[in-house]
Amino acid sequence: MTTLDPNFSADADREERRARLFTRISHADKWFQVLGLSWVTPVLKAAAGDNPQAQMKEIWRLLVVPVLAIVGFLLLWGTLAPKVQTSLGAVPGPAQVWEEAVNLHADAQAKAEKRDKFEAMVAKRNDKLIAAGKADQVKDVAYTGAPSYYQQIWTSIQTVFAGFLVATLVAVPLGILAGLSPTANAGLNPLIQIFKPVSPLAWLPIVTMIVSALAANDGGLFPKSFIISAITVTLCSLWPTLINTSLGVASIDRDLVNVSKVLKMNTWTKITRLVLPSALPLIFTGLRLSLGVGWMVLIAAEMLAQNPGLGKFVWDEFQNGSSSSLAKIMVAVFTIGIIGFLLDRVMYALQSLFTFTNQR
Repeated sequence: MTTLDPNFSADADREERRARLFTRISHADKWFQVLGLSWVTPVLKAAAGDNPQAQMKEIWRLLVVPVLAIVGFLLLWGTLAPKVQTSLGAVPGPAQVWEEAVNLHADAQAKAEKRDKFEAMVAKRNDKLIAAGKADQVKDVAYTGAPSYYQQIWTSIQTVFAGFLVATLVAVPLGILAGLSPTANAGLNPLIQIFKPVSPLAWLPIVTMIVSALAANDGGLFPKSFIISAITVTLCSLWPTLINTSLGVASIDRDLVNVSKVLKMNTWTKITRLVLPSALPLIFTGLRLSLGVGWMVLIAAEMLAQNPGLGKFVWDEFQNGSSSSLAKIMVAVFTIGIIGFLLDRVMYALQSLFTFTNQR
């Protein structure tokens, strides 16, 4: 059978290519949402000719409105900040905070160059000693200069992930136990309700005394201040994961549980093949909440434990009391907020990866 329209084949190919393009955009949309770039999808759809009017409404809602909100916030901040006087002068506006951010970046680069120069000098000295046959005098001299702003950020990230990892290793097994056993749930529930609201400021003195008693000096693998901060993060962040894991396990379809009994699954097979896959979405929800709580707790813990991270940076600038201290503290506040957002995106990406079948 032939068609009278000579352009029929070309039109069909064009429509097929267009359909494939829309399919790719729909698949990419999952990852745009993970990255917090959901506004990219309507932009791509509008560019491809998919109902431009409807897509413009989505672009307005997902991109233009948030940008206008940020611009409005900056304008309001810039207008009101000079009117608020503190013991260190007026509250810095956006321009002053940005200037301090640039200064911190330049200072970090200068400290990195100084550190590299010191390490190169030590390496050169050791090479000369080896060449002179004095290998017994070779020493690895540690750099003792003040950490840069980026190093303090990295210390905080390492600390929160250490505490979060320990919290996960404790909370997930206990949550599975509480979800599978009503008796275990009845035993754990009072402890959860008592300890969940406890502030990190209450845990910190206890943790400090215990760690100080067990580790009299900083000669171990990790500094005491790091251990104290990480344990405090663990104690405050494990509860959301424990509660959500327990809820996810307890909510498993009873038919699936009955099937596991019919198949005579052992406990390990039941947990790995049935319990975890079914409860994974709620477990990841708990993990995201725990990581967010841990990041908030960390700053207070570092302030008091003097762990050289962002919390200590804020405390040192508060104690410093210079004219630029308030602006630097505000740089740290925005840094903490942005990193918190990125950590949540990382956990959301992992959740999307491991629970991908639920999103197709």
